Amino acid sequence: MDWIKVRNLIRRVNFFVCSVGMFLLIPLMFFTTADVIGRNFLRKPISGIIELSEYALAIVILLGVAYTQQVKGHVGVSFLTSRISPRNATICQIVSSAIGLFIIGCMVYQGLIVGLKERTVSDMLRVPQYPFRLLVSIGGFLLWLEILIDFITSIRKVERR
Repeated sequence: MDWIKVRNLIRRVNFFVCSVGMFLLIPLMFFTTADVIGRNFLRKPISGIIELSEYALAIVILLGVAYTQQVKGHVGVSFLTSRISPRNATICQIVSSAIGLFIIGCMVYQGLIVGLKERTVSDMLRVPQYPFRLLVSIGGFLLWLEILIDFITSIRKVERR
């Protein structure tokens, strides 16, 4: 399998995973609206909706972080790299990607350890916590793959010059 096929497969997986997270926003929106109406007009809030909202938001964020990296949607500071040569800016990208790979790799590892040890449940709805803890390592691994793509792309760019 060549590099382009692997990269495209990773990007398709990240887009699909992000889409799954995006579809959770629709029920979250309806539940929140129903809770606001119930709380303000009927004086009867929906039990457990805050917990469900927290879980849905965690899923949306963790499943969307890799796609955000893919489309370069994360905040970047370019005031330094805009003043140096393109080659040096690419080298800075390589260094920051290597650091990111290390940090995200640590996060994935720790997320897996914590997720596998987790045995607690939520207070009101009694939802097990471990799937959401494991989601940290899954979302982190997908982000790690996207940073790896950036790292390899930057190295190839420097090699061509």
